Amino acid sequence: MTASTPGNEFVADTVAMVVRVEKRRLGPRARDVFAAVERGEARLHVPAMVFAEVMYLSEKGRITASVADLAAYMQEHPNCREYPLNLAVVQSASEITDVPELHDRLIAGTARLLGLELVSTDAEIEASNFVRTIW
Repeated sequence: MTASTPGNEFVADTVAMVVRVEKRRLGPRARDVFAAVERGEARLHVPAMVFAEVMYLSEKGRITASVADLAAYMQEHPNCREYPLNLAVVQSASEITDVPELHDRLIAGTARLLGLELVSTDAEIEASNFVRTIW
């Protein structure tokens, strides 16, 4: 496993994780990030809120991926790590004024707190002045 350095750490949102686990088509930069993570050359932080959203969407039948699928992916790729929802994340999210949806704001808050790019195709997050996204 390669040591993490600036430029090879990222945060993933729910859509990014679901698309990867369901083996659907990612954008070119997102695909490169996941490939680097899977080779052990980059680190991917997965906000705790992603697991909650996957649980909800899976239970509603809106996605085929499950929390167990995400857990299996993360176990197979140890450079993909859970990031907790904590006070620092909430404080970071509270300063994001241009992402109205709570779950997205907390995920964006994680990326902002860590100072990392967010792997996301969400148009509202992409338009945010508080986080940088890649897809």
